Amino acid sequence: MFPKPKPALTPNTYAYESEPLVKPTGFREYDARWLLEKEINLMGVQALGLGLGTLIHELGVAPQVVTGHDFRAYSASVKTALVSGLMAAGCSVSDIGLALTPMAYFAQFDLDVPCVAMVTASYTFVENLPARYIADLTKRPKLKRRLKVVCACGNGTAGAFAPQVLAAVGCEVVPLDCELDHTFPKYNPNTEDMKMLHAMRDEVLRVNADVALGFDGDGDRCGVVDNEGEEIFADKVGVMLARDISAQHKGATFVADVKSTGLFMTDPVLRANGVKVDYWKTGHSYMKRRVNEIGAMAGFEKSGHFFFNPPLGRGYDDGLAFALAVCDMLDRNPGKSMADLKHALPKTWSSPTMAPHCPDEVKYRVVDDVVRHFEQAKARAEKVAGQPIRDLVTVNGVRVTLADGTWGLVRASSNKPELVVVVESPVSEARMRDMFKAVDGVLRTHGEVGAYNQTI
Repeated sequence: MFPKPKPALTPNTYAYESEPLVKPTGFREYDARWLLEKEINLMGVQALGLGLGTLIHELGVAPQVVTGHDFRAYSASVKTALVSGLMAAGCSVSDIGLALTPMAYFAQFDLDVPCVAMVTASYTFVENLPARYIADLTKRPKLKRRLKVVCACGNGTAGAFAPQVLAAVGCEVVPLDCELDHTFPKYNPNTEDMKMLHAMRDEVLRVNADVALGFDGDGDRCGVVDNEGEEIFADKVGVMLARDISAQHKGATFVADVKSTGLFMTDPVLRANGVKVDYWKTGHSYMKRRVNEIGAMAGFEKSGHFFFNPPLGRGYDDGLAFALAVCDMLDRNPGKSMADLKHALPKTWSSPTMAPHCPDEVKYRVVDDVVRHFEQAKARAEKVAGQPIRDLVTVNGVRVTLADGTWGLVRASSNKPELVVVVESPVSEARMRDMFKAVDGVLRTHGEVGAYNQTI
């Protein structure tokens, strides 16, 4: 009988080496994340595989699992422990080796396997899966417009594949930090990280590129910097792509997460194209399911997870599919630059996604308190940042929209011991900052809320 996992063990002890460690808070809303050695050990990963395999049997699906890992020093050993647990539970495992997360999703379709377990941040090895994935993305007409594209990978896994895909569709590719290095010597491969975006900006201006496309560590997100060196937040890129897609598919339905810009609802071009928009919970599994359930053309998350249904994609989030959609948009607008397309949007002032620290054990309680605060303020007709509350959306935390269209969001991060804060105003930068002060003022009444990772 495999030992029952413990919620805490001290490293460098007999117990740590002979018992599984699995901290319960690692099980998140739509994925599972732990700090290796501090919150989970290799025996804990093995227990995780055993539990996952048991669940697969209980669900009554074929006990077949695709596994893969990203480019980190520990990923292969973690995957090996996971696979040993899956096999002990009686699962057949098809390993695709070093891979992007969307490559693992693709393998489900290509190999007709119902389950996938991707180790990011024996078993039969599947040969040539990367080549099959790249072929699937690039079996399409080449771009008519010769685009010079900075391809930024932050020394993460995407560096092994993204330049090749972009070149195959006809781009002139300028690689930036595409050499794999799991120490990530320059910056974290995170498309919302300002260090990465600034490196992309500098390279665009240096080489006079049409656009910079950056990929996160496991390749399921993309970030964009325009030809003027300005970063474009992913939700605004989503509006630009929704304009482009709905021009070809009138009356299209899109899903946007609650962190995203209000332009999905108010943009005059989208309204003229008959677009329907559904704001939904943040989270790749929530968004993926919602896009599928309502038959949307695409789903857009402010974090850079984009989901394209057929004929544009297979429904899962893929940073390279996102990048190709941007290239296609530019190709269909040969007389316009990326900056031109951005400037054509109605002006709003938006914050990045800001994340004040808040322990996992209390963050949902804090958000519940914040929701109640704004519900009571609306019931009492109190003003927030000098304006009455027009609307509250509480499907995922609370999104507070004021009479002038300025809004702010507070929700609990599903992945980290953090809250998530986003603010936007269609009026002015000053109103955006007013909203941030109002929201932050409420958060500061809770001592458990710590410093932000970045602010406006």
